[in-house]
Amino acid sequence: MLQTALRPRARLALPAAAAGVAALVLLSLFVGAYDLTADAFGAEMFAISRVPRTTALVLAGCAMAVSGLIMQLLTQNRFVEPSTTGTSEWAALGLLLTVLLVPSAPLWVRMVAASVAAFAGTMVFLGILRRISLRSSLVVPLIGIMLGSVVSAFTTYLAVSTNSLQMLGTWFMGSFTSIVRGRFEVLWIVAIVVLLVFVYADRITVAGLGRDIATAVGVDHARVLLVGTALVAVATGVTTVVVGFLPFLGLVVPNLVSMWRGDDARSNLPWVCLGGVAIVVACDILGRVVRMPFEVPVSMILGVVGSVVFIALLLRMRPRG
Repeated sequence: MLQTALRPRARLALPAAAAGVAALVLLSLFVGAYDLTADAFGAEMFAISRVPRTTALVLAGCAMAVSGLIMQLLTQNRFVEPSTTGTSEWAALGLLLTVLLVPSAPLWVRMVAASVAAFAGTMVFLGILRRISLRSSLVVPLIGIMLGSVVSAFTTYLAVSTNSLQMLGTWFMGSFTSIVRGRFEVLWIVAIVVLLVFVYADRITVAGLGRDIATAVGVDHARVLLVGTALVAVATGVTTVVVGFLPFLGLVVPNLVSMWRGDDARSNLPWVCLGGVAIVVACDILGRVVRMPFEVPVSMILGVVGSVVFIALLLRMRPRG
């Protein structure tokens, strides 16, 4: 009887969560330094600024949270996501090289270059993991963070040498302040990435069990690894070009969902998407109101929240040995 009583609650959990996130998104549309009711231009400002910004928040949050889920499954490590594997830093390097070599390159060219660089960097990271002995799950993110630091140092050197440091700082800031109509539309590409993840969800789950198990059930482990890495690279590259870095988002959301629901990628994907959107939108609203009319970048608030969750996960592992 208890299970029968709990089933309706379980079925209503996802719609209730979706309604809560929708309410948060609706609130984001009406939060800002500009008073929409102050003059006749309120409706125009709403369409030009508020709607594109909120749409970008939804797309970027969903994409980076799903990227973290994919990487954690493929590497079989809870502490892996684009900001702890160097993927974001590689994307920034590709973006900087494109700007330096082809200054007049359109946005889609920069996006492709950032995605290609992110893919190459992620493959380098996975190649390093295959060649070393891992005695602890903490070694994996440490390798990624060190690799990302090396790439970031080289990128900073190039930026200093070419007087592009200010532009690089803008990319690393991770803010939605400059998102207006005409600057966020390429983010719809990450919506396609999320849909493809839904299609490949079962294969990614099986590949996350290891090469031997995946081969035994007829799944091409190498192909799924390449497809998953490519999807993460595209999502990271596009988000970096349009928004900047969103640190720890792919670490926090998938871990919280997995601790609650397990490791089935298909059933977890809606929750991961909702969690990513909720955290990004909440951090953005907080950043807008804490020092209004000035704004605190989303990446700063995400960094604080993500580091707290990261430490909590480490302490949670300690009693389990």
